[in-house]
Amino acid sequence: MPQKRTIEKARRDQRAGKSPTTQAGEFVHEEVHKIRRGAHGARSAKQAIAIGLSEARRAGVDLPPPRQGEAKSSTRRSARYAYEVGQGKRKPRRRPRVARAVKKVLKREPRSTASRAALSRQTRSAARQRTASQRTAAARKAVRTKGAAGRSAAARKGARTRKRRAA
Repeated sequence: MPQKRTIEKARRDQRAGKSPTTQAGEFVHEEVHKIRRGAHGARSAKQAIAIGLSEARRAGVDLPPPRQGEAKSSTRRSARYAYEVGQGKRKPRRRPRVARAVKKVLKREPRSTASRAALSRQTRSAARQRTASQRTAAARKAVRTKGAAGRSAAARKGARTRKRRAA
């Protein structure tokens, strides 16, 4: 259950016109904080983020579930249910026994998954997974907006960045 303060922060972000992912970020922050505080653990940084996103969807953040091919079908189904609950299209079925079991399992998981290093590794790998089509789209946009000199400068900067990260 998210804290009242977290829901208020997300609502404030919504009123400010910020994107749904920014609003959901508040719930992810809270989840990371819970793990660091020792309320429970998580199997991985990715799981901690997933729990936060699920809470955001259930709280009414307009964050649609992933499309086909972006996540496995069970994840997509779970996200769809959470989204429908948040949008008032589905009644949440309270399942105390399941909730207790999940809590018990999470309590046994490690706390180190929400460390700065673990979260940094997660965001780095996510950035690396940018698909070829996304890069192509970015390049097409650059053609329209940058011009030859701007593209050349961006390419040099990209090469510099890749070199620095490889070292």
